[in-house]
Amino acid sequence: MRSMTAVALGATAVIMLSGCSSAVEIAPTSVANGEVCREVTSAWPVDVGDHARREVSDASAGAAYGDPAIIARCGVPALGPTTDDCIEVDGMGWVAQKLSDGTRFTTFGRDPAIEVLIPSDYAPEPLLLPAFSAAAQKLPKNSLACR
Repeated sequence: MRSMTAVALGATAVIMLSGCSSAVEIAPTSVANGEVCREVTSAWPVDVGDHARREVSDASAGAAYGDPAIIARCGVPALGPTTDDCIEVDGMGWVAQKLSDGTRFTTFGRDPAIEVLIPSDYAPEPLLLPAFSAAAQKLPKNSLACR
């Protein structure tokens, strides 16, 4: 069996896989249990591409799919104006930030925001974002948009 010690994806989420355990540890945000994120949580996709949803340590913290895990969290701080790449997928803005082991996508123009961490094993990573459109649409809009 594959075994990994704590692997940090960015500074915000940690995946713990060891031995026979398949639960993914996700650090909750400060507003993960708020009303908006509860609505988002109810709209997480059943699967992402052909990657099934996985067990997580705390369902209010987010959702995980596949191995290595694609991680989605609600309640990260909304991004301000940025020079990072911003793409639109299904009418939703996403800011892409390259990480050493994948890409972090954060909804843009929504407050709070959703963060989706996609390992580089799933390149091209933006092709998996449509699965999160329904959840992202539940977030309140702010005045920003991809240009």
